Amino acid sequence: MPFANIQEMPKLGFGLWKIPEAEAASVVYEAIKVGYRHFDSACDYGNERSVGAGIQRALNEGLCERSDLWITSKLWNTYHHPDRIEQALERTLTDLGLEYLDLYLIHFPIALAFVPFETRYPPEWTFDPEAVIPVMVPEKVTLADTWRGMEQLKSKGNARHIGVANYNSGLLHDLMNYAEYAPEVLQIESHPYLTQDRLVAMATQYGISVTAFSPLGASSYVELDMAVPEESLLEDPVMLTIADRHHATPAQIALAWGLHRGTSLVVKSVDSLRMQENLGAVDIRLSEIELSEISGLNRGRRYNDPGQFCEQAFNTLYPIYD
Repeated sequence: MPFANIQEMPKLGFGLWKIPEAEAASVVYEAIKVGYRHFDSACDYGNERSVGAGIQRALNEGLCERSDLWITSKLWNTYHHPDRIEQALERTLTDLGLEYLDLYLIHFPIALAFVPFETRYPPEWTFDPEAVIPVMVPEKVTLADTWRGMEQLKSKGNARHIGVANYNSGLLHDLMNYAEYAPEVLQIESHPYLTQDRLVAMATQYGISVTAFSPLGASSYVELDMAVPEESLLEDPVMLTIADRHHATPAQIALAWGLHRGTSLVVKSVDSLRMQENLGAVDIRLSEIELSEISGLNRGRRYNDPGQFCEQAFNTLYPIYD
């Protein structure tokens, strides 16, 4: 079976968050052409049909085989009930034009009220976006019940591997106590300004592979008013100095740091030259001193935090990190 072992997952993945549906097909096709084989998708990104079209074009033109690709997607918050999980996966598979996923993740440890496909898809965060005051409506579903539904997908084979995203250490400890199939991947925000060393170490101790999203820090969040340009990791003097020493870009150095610490990464660009540039990070060798200098930039700066954006954008207090 292709990618039978989670360790075979390509370490540098291509992220599909915030790529407009109208552009996603061409972006995915170009990324495959450049050399990416790991794609990180999600129902909530609203572009899976277009992503699937890009994949199919590449397959039709012989750029790769399906077995060469690692495709990840994620279970959205409104489908946490065990009766909804396979339905959600099948919708994702239909949109992507695939028979199976290589990896399916619980997107957030947040269960929200079910929204039927015919009402709205993707369902987003609020139960009724047209309400005078749109709010999130939680659903009483335990994460243990949701995980049991995920395990059934793995048993059936339509999700070859399963895991979680945005879990904290307490949730991960708890999951390991009730899981029949342990999570194979933990996907979290991590970059030099948010190293999450202890969580990464704990996951590694459990034998769980860690994937870091937003490995370049603030760059994806400025336009969402979740970060300001002045906190750009890529303008940090330490990153600039090390980049100059290696004749590399600060982005390449940030990615190389993430790879050196054993995490796989999800990075994106719609520009083909930048796509190639990011792939070049795998060839950069940082010294122990340089790795330590970059790790020393940690300031605990989290950009993707439901405890903040859910209250600000969706009128609902829902912290998941203490």
